[in-house]
Amino acid sequence: MDEPLPYNARDLRAVRAGVADRLALAGIADAEVDADLLIGHVLGLGRGEVQARMVLGHELGEADAAALESLVARRAAREPLQHLTGRAGFRSLELEVGPGVFVPRPETEQVAQHAIDALRAVADPEPRAVDLGTGTGAIALALATEVPHARVWAVEKSPAAFRWARANARRIGAPNLELVFGDLADALTQLDGTLSVVISNPPYIPDDALPRDPEVRLHDPEAALYGGADGLDVVRDVSRTGLRLLRPGGLLVIEHGEQQSAPIGALLAADGWRAIAHHRDLTGRDRATTALR
Repeated sequence: MDEPLPYNARDLRAVRAGVADRLALAGIADAEVDADLLIGHVLGLGRGEVQARMVLGHELGEADAAALESLVARRAAREPLQHLTGRAGFRSLELEVGPGVFVPRPETEQVAQHAIDALRAVADPEPRAVDLGTGTGAIALALATEVPHARVWAVEKSPAAFRWARANARRIGAPNLELVFGDLADALTQLDGTLSVVISNPPYIPDDALPRDPEVRLHDPEAALYGGADGLDVVRDVSRTGLRLLRPGGLLVIEHGEQQSAPIGALLAADGWRAIAHHRDLTGRDRATTALR
């Protein structure tokens, strides 16, 4: 459905209903949420403020209606909402995102909790952790801000993604976080055997598989999605790097696809990891595997 917004009906409630209907017809699952967030982006308001203005019968101005129409057309074409607003929420953080970097997903927030809990449990006054393949810096910044007595490193080899991570680190301002530009396989050799936590959300989609969602398939960078013939090429690198960086008893946390628990468990066991465990996300799908050095 490509009909424009109802310019003759500027009542905010009517506009919002029209936007939500249009996005729903485009196949967007959370159409009402996206409608609120797009309107809020145009008006400079939070979602609650948008809903309050609807109750009060506010109207949308002509310039704002035109700006909203442009954004709705792009969203209906399945451009990621986060690319349109330039922001993505992750736990307590608001991150800058855009083309060239993987948009952080809600399920990764729960994966990060494993690393946060492990860091908090370490008796050292300054436990150490690394996020391998940090992208926007989401996981690393969550660790650094939620465990402020820890030292956190974030490794990223994509120049485009590294720019987003650097922008987020500067804006959020975590003095205990250090960004490292380079490949995860040979990064941070000076820290070998000293880290308490290694976490990664690596590319894990097999090369011949296509992501279901157009937002992912068409807009996330391929280097952040595809992990070789079986999807586990980078996971193998993460395993080897984790063995090198972690001290005995240190925790490895890997996010992965719901069908990959068994092969990742076998891979880690062959590499010598112990206490391998699989963890489900809030939808009941296998989402992460942890192991001890």
